[in-house]
Amino acid sequence: MEQYKLGDMELKFAKLIWAHAPIRSGELTKLCQEAFGWKRTTSYTMLKRLCDRQMFVNEKGTVSALMTEEEFRAAQGEQFVNETFNGSLPRFIAAFSKRKRLSSCEIMELKKLIDEYEEESHD
Repeated sequence: MEQYKLGDMELKFAKLIWAHAPIRSGELTKLCQEAFGWKRTTSYTMLKRLCDRQMFVNEKGTVSALMTEEEFRAAQGEQFVNETFNGSLPRFIAAFSKRKRLSSCEIMELKKLIDEYEEESHD
């Protein structure tokens, strides 16, 4: 099981939690019944799966997020680059830009990110 690879329903479930967290687990099961037609046991099984991946925590019946959706997306991207390009962001960008030409706006945005990173690393 890859930590940041989710199936379609796992992602829909995670988004439901992010939209309502912190939420009581009983209330979450009701939302899952309404949104997905799930039984209570299905909701708890799915919740356990995502808690095992350290995305959420269920403490004393309250489900909270351990990472935001943005943090999750960043971790997904990092995992993809690590697995596919041996952790090399330049190799990823080179491969990406061979198939899709970067616009001047995208190039400027990348330069800005690099400049900001360099400034932060000098502090």
